[in-house]
Amino acid sequence: MVIGSGFGGLAAAVRLAARGHQVTLLEKRDQPGGRAYVYRQDGFTFDGGPTVITAPWLITELFELAGRRPEEYVTLVPVDPFYRIFFPDGDHFDYSGDPDRMLAEIRRFSSHPGDVEGYQEFVRRTERIFAKGFTDLAAVPFLNLSDMLKIVPDLVRLESHRTVYGFVSRFVKDDRLRQVLSFHPLLVGGNPFQTTSIYTLIHHLEREWGVWFAMGGTGAVVDALVRLFGELGGTLRLNAEVGEILTEGRRATGVRLADGEEIRADAVVCNAEVAGAYEKLLPAAIRRKYTDRRLARMRYSMSLVVIYFGTDRRYRGGDGPPLAHHDIILGPRYGDLLGDIFSQKTLAEDFSLYLHMPTLTDPSLAPDGCEAFYVLAPVPHLGGKTDWAQAAKPYRDRIMGFLEERYLPGLSKHLVAEHMIDPRHFRDTLNSYLGSAFSVEPILTQSAWFRPHNRSEELPNLYFVGAGTHPGAGLPGVLSSAKIADDLIAGVRG
Repeated sequence: MVIGSGFGGLAAAVRLAARGHQVTLLEKRDQPGGRAYVYRQDGFTFDGGPTVITAPWLITELFELAGRRPEEYVTLVPVDPFYRIFFPDGDHFDYSGDPDRMLAEIRRFSSHPGDVEGYQEFVRRTERIFAKGFTDLAAVPFLNLSDMLKIVPDLVRLESHRTVYGFVSRFVKDDRLRQVLSFHPLLVGGNPFQTTSIYTLIHHLEREWGVWFAMGGTGAVVDALVRLFGELGGTLRLNAEVGEILTEGRRATGVRLADGEEIRADAVVCNAEVAGAYEKLLPAAIRRKYTDRRLARMRYSMSLVVIYFGTDRRYRGGDGPPLAHHDIILGPRYGDLLGDIFSQKTLAEDFSLYLHMPTLTDPSLAPDGCEAFYVLAPVPHLGGKTDWAQAAKPYRDRIMGFLEERYLPGLSKHLVAEHMIDPRHFRDTLNSYLGSAFSVEPILTQSAWFRPHNRSEELPNLYFVGAGTHPGAGLPGVLSSAKIADDLIAGVRG
């Protein structure tokens, strides 16, 4: 049995069904996808997220595992540039996987002559970090402290005690270039000034294998996996909210749904957000490690405000800045804003944004002549004092007003579809602890063995997949967690 049909749950369900297990996949909402839920409104298709696809082989191998041809289920196309990063002065940096173009951008952008050589050394270092941090360690379940102790020399050698921003700063001096090379942890819920430098491996991952988009949107990947799961004999139940994981002694025996129905299982794989699952789905009496007090002491990622919107015109640079598929719009305060979000947990007046423009790649996601977007702003999780019932509308207005003034002229009069979510959505709909968008924060002391394990310490036949468990958030981490759980159930590991 699998609880939750996000990418972790779907991938685990497909893997287990391909091994011949009878698998029931339970989803609380009216369609599968978890955080990759699809909103359809007024002819527009909006991906709930994630929208950045890296490590594409982790998707295609799910089909190959079942003896299928991936290209018959989903079409992945490369995105170039990976990101267009805008600065307050209007200048932008095109971040791509082409080494020559990257060096040309750095020469144009940086005021420090040594930054070209520094970047080249940074690239070499990230390749080494990737070889250890992703290739070797992302598939290790880290169920025992000895697993962690074995890698301590590697962590020291790779300078994992440094933060991403601190590591980047060793190699480049230009302040804006440091921002360009350090924003990646935000894509997995981390603060570049606090996240371990192991996460610089993302740079090598993207450079080597690219950034991709699924035609039809991320929801097309969800649909393809659901189709594959059905072909393998799996059962998907929608509108099936789990109220409790049933236990007998030290074993999980199934679940009780919110409507009282009980479903028995030999093993349970939980794709619900890990801290929320421990708090809400397991009785306190059996939670010897993840007590309410322990959960409250852990650190959690930021939350998000996301505004999905459609316009009745296209924006292709004629009367505004030329936008790319993925746009990072950095505000005037980089480190201080992140401090407000992660440490002070206060909602600042300024913001940095991610603007997604998928119709640049796939016009079918909007009616003819229209454009589909979403804009995302990192905000504090609900551990702060922001009253979102009061703050949501003014914050929305500031963001949309800023976009109209700087990037999307005439936005207000061309706006024809809109849907917004804030931290309350992550808490109430996605059952995320404190409304965090990426679960457990990816700092060094909450990584590998220190992160909630893929096999529960409380119940040996309860497994966790998704952003909050090892190896972490982001599509590669989530899909890798499903692979680990599958191996543990099969007895390949642990």
